[in-house]
Amino acid sequence: MAKLTEQVRRELVDRIIPFWKGLRDDVNGGYIGQVDFDLTRRPEADRGCILNSRILWFFSEAFISLGDASLLDEARHAFEMLVRMTDEANGGVYWALRPDGSVADGTKHTYNQAFAIYALSAYYRASGDGEALRRAMDLFDLVETRCRDDGGYLEAFTADWRPAGNEKLSENGVMAGRTMNTLLHVMEGYTGLYEAGGDVRVREKLVQILDILERHIYNPEKRRQEVFFDMDYHTLIDLHSFGHDIETSWLADHTLDVLADDALTARIRPLLLEMADHTHAAAFTDRGFANECERGVVDQKRVWWVQAEALLGFLNAWRHTGEARYRDAVASQWRFIRDVLVDPRQGSEWYWYVMPDGTPGNLPIVEPWKCPYHNGRMALEVLRRDPDIEV
Repeated sequence: MAKLTEQVRRELVDRIIPFWKGLRDDVNGGYIGQVDFDLTRRPEADRGCILNSRILWFFSEAFISLGDASLLDEARHAFEMLVRMTDEANGGVYWALRPDGSVADGTKHTYNQAFAIYALSAYYRASGDGEALRRAMDLFDLVETRCRDDGGYLEAFTADWRPAGNEKLSENGVMAGRTMNTLLHVMEGYTGLYEAGGDVRVREKLVQILDILERHIYNPEKRRQEVFFDMDYHTLIDLHSFGHDIETSWLADHTLDVLADDALTARIRPLLLEMADHTHAAAFTDRGFANECERGVVDQKRVWWVQAEALLGFLNAWRHTGEARYRDAVASQWRFIRDVLVDPRQGSEWYWYVMPDGTPGNLPIVEPWKCPYHNGRMALEVLRRDPDIEV
């Protein structure tokens, strides 16, 4: 038996950080955008802005936590690429560039802008570089003028800001006008921005976002969030995203901590704890945490990001309730991650997903969505909270 914090620190320092450092591209800038399941690196792959933003966020936060100057150098490298990913003429960040710097996909997605805000805010806190905060505030202003209407946040646009189809954030056979996922990550990005700059306008928008979460996204009868909506917040599919619910349960709680509004916290925190309780009953097992349930059918894949967020969600629920079931779930999640989800091959990181019996899915180790943000954040949060848990 060893302390959870010690084991997670070793995973962060000995595996996750070296793996992502090793993808640095000093010729084309940024980081290699794809590593296949067989560990073949694809330097010719497009450079997704979401992936680059998440890498920038990760190295910035890792530097803040660990104080290793090499991490700030990596963050600076990712920041330089994010600047290149910015459309200086029309505003906003593109969806993806080619390694030569040309635009591979000019889509301007609200989700994408939110992650750039999140990353730039963290880099500002790590480096003190005022340009990063200025760019983050520019993107905030852009999202508030281009990417929302009276009802909330919109989704996809062309490079010159004409409305576009939302294929990138729609799944399960629907085409969503609004999504829980985009709202969640706008909240996340704005929370980081408010921590970085303290702008009262950002605070006001965070309060509005939590109001949308309470009124439109959360379903109190089912004790879950709905996922895909039409423009009037009518749900489009019977889908319970276990991973997003447990992620929201602690991310929105962090927003409440940052805002420090007692009345708001009294309204919102109970529904967050309901989500943690419901997903614990519906998705948690001693062999990991299920992915989602669509029309009553549970997807049993143990997806990398879902496992990391489940650990944090249960850690946060234990913080508020003191219930041993949540503490035990944290320990169980870590053992499953450590023993099953982590790819034991030299020069790898975590599998994209495994089945409950441990069989890994044949998906890339790195691609536009597979990143160091979820597992890296899990590790950094465990270090920050330093729970008294033995595993």
